[in-house]
Amino acid sequence: LLGFVYGIAAMGLSLIWGVMDVINLSHGPIIALGMFGVYLGFTGLGLNPYLALILVAMGGLLLGILIYWGAVHRVIDAPHISTLLATFADNMIIIGIGTAIFTTSPRNVDFSLGSFFLGPITIGWTRIAAAGLAALVTALLYLFLHRTRPGKAIRAVTDNRAAAELMGIPTSWILALSFGLGTLLAAFSGGLIATFFPFTILAGGSYELKSFVICVLGGLGNPLGALIGGLLLGALEGIIPA
Repeated sequence: LLGFVYGIAAMGLSLIWGVMDVINLSHGPIIALGMFGVYLGFTGLGLNPYLALILVAMGGLLLGILIYWGAVHRVIDAPHISTLLATFADNMIIIGIGTAIFTTSPRNVDFSLGSFFLGPITIGWTRIAAAGLAALVTALLYLFLHRTRPGKAIRAVTDNRAAAELMGIPTSWILALSFGLGTLLAAFSGGLIATFFPFTILAGGSYELKSFVICVLGGLGNPLGALIGGLLLGALEGIIPA
């Protein structure tokens, strides 16, 4: 079940990596921001965590577009080290501001849907809900990329950016949208994780590392492959003792 959430986290990284050949080193802190977004919505606004996820997704999209235009756009055609440094700078900025605001004390979302027993196994409904939402988001992303005009434009830019420009596609805006969608998925996965694990502003680092592993397993720019890779990693974590 946790593998579904891993898959969503990896999809965000895979989409950005596959579309614009940029390794987003701010992926982990964005996952952590998604955790705190749900936490603040639940504790500060009294929202159900799953309603807070809608706000987290919208905020992730806007933040991604802002990061793209502020840091990535100006170095998108530069050597890879430039984009690495740009996204690493975003990483440090988010962690620095987040630490100043939230400190590094663990937080948790005190929310439960109960659990049920399957033989000797206890399964929490929050994990089932997270897996279901992750599968739904995967399906929606697949439909967006294959059935909508902006989604087809993203796939065209992925295949050949120069040819897409010749066909009149505004590639800069498409790249910004792709980066925004990638951060949306990262923040959304963080919000799901917050419903069953405690977290700090530094918690996204381990999930960022797992996302890189899943991207290798599932293939770049492949949402379904990322989900399958996440399921594989989640299964391995559950089967192999730590």
